[in-house]
Amino acid sequence: MAKKYFGTDGIRGKVGQAPITADFLLRLGWAAGRVFATEGHDFVLVGKDTRISGYMFESALEAGLTAAGVNTRLLGPMPTPGVAYLTRTLRAQAGIVISASHNPYYDNGVKFFSVEGTKLPDDIEEKIEFYLDSPMTTVESSALGKAKRIVDAAGRYIEFCKASIATRYDFSGLKVVVDCANGATYHIAPHVFTEVGADVIVMGAEPDGININADCGATSPAKLAAMVLDNQADFGIALDGDGDRLIMVDHKGEIVDGDEIIYIIAKARLEAGLMTGPVVGTLMSNLGMEHALKKLGIELIRANVGDRYVLEMMSEHNSILGGENSGHIICLDKTTTGDGIIAALQVMAEMQDSGKSLHDLKSGMKKYPQILINIRTAEKVDLATNEPLQKAVQDIEEKLGDRGRVLLRASGTEPLIRVMVEGDDADLVNKYAQQLSEDVKKAIGA
Repeated sequence: MAKKYFGTDGIRGKVGQAPITADFLLRLGWAAGRVFATEGHDFVLVGKDTRISGYMFESALEAGLTAAGVNTRLLGPMPTPGVAYLTRTLRAQAGIVISASHNPYYDNGVKFFSVEGTKLPDDIEEKIEFYLDSPMTTVESSALGKAKRIVDAAGRYIEFCKASIATRYDFSGLKVVVDCANGATYHIAPHVFTEVGADVIVMGAEPDGININADCGATSPAKLAAMVLDNQADFGIALDGDGDRLIMVDHKGEIVDGDEIIYIIAKARLEAGLMTGPVVGTLMSNLGMEHALKKLGIELIRANVGDRYVLEMMSEHNSILGGENSGHIICLDKTTTGDGIIAALQVMAEMQDSGKSLHDLKSGMKKYPQILINIRTAEKVDLATNEPLQKAVQDIEEKLGDRGRVLLRASGTEPLIRVMVEGDDADLVNKYAQQLSEDVKKAIGA
């Protein structure tokens, strides 16, 4: 059944525009409360990132949950993976995160976690949508929910992150720059990395409600790279607004993306005898990672873009490691969802075990040049049945052989056709990408 409100990662949009409005969030809290109240657990957790609209939406959700007779425990600013962890360990009925992740401050959204700390099953989301389109009612006053704050939430999650690596690791002598993206990790990440011994230089840890992800964090690591060089740091860590993405910078100021981080962790797991199952990437994962993993004897399988699809495929194939080149990295042997802090700690552990720098660790994987071109369309185009385009893709694939690949797909969120060509020869990649883009424009009359 097609869902009306829920996308691949909850509900998201621009603040003040449907559905991201105070009245909708009130109804969403009530609808979710109606569903959760039938399960018999005591309370629902609510966390948020640092964007200014979070205050408004936290109150609206709380009111809706209360009206449905559900108790609420408020976490305040808390990384998305922290909410997932606390939902599981506190045995909450569900966890709710008010966040638009890496988006600008004027966007916001809501995502849910089950009691196991995983994404809600489709049938639960469908039940919530049913109540969203039903008349809102309020339980008897004696049955109204109650709300209170959990004051030690940050400390609990800090200890969980540190416990993801063995106590033998001591990072004394390492100078690390940590960019918190003025987001939900601002009061978490500096403590974690300091308490495992690193000399931490903090940036992006002064949220004002508007500067979240603004020219900082995992989506804009240029300032972090400059800070690493200026301070002669060993490496840098960039998180995003809700803490589920990680991009790193080595001591030379070079960006280390999600694909390279996944490769480093996979190699470390393999050498420790802990690697099980394939690595799960996405359609956008670099071919260089696939080839580097293949040399190690590790298979890469590709899911559709989106951490929800990565997690589903990881579960199907008993995989412990997966993620996206954007920095969503899921270590299922450590936690239940993408976690930027935990992923960074795994890389740091491998640096200490191997005695190698981050620059040296990433050098085992050669990233292939990749060109992505977006072509705007006036209407939906069925690419699968367009024979000239399919023939054009096939011709390029035959020319590239196993040294490249082509991806032609319609965006799931925008009226765009995405053309991606990747290979070991940058000039050929650019030539074929431009050629295929022109073929697409002709086919759609652009």
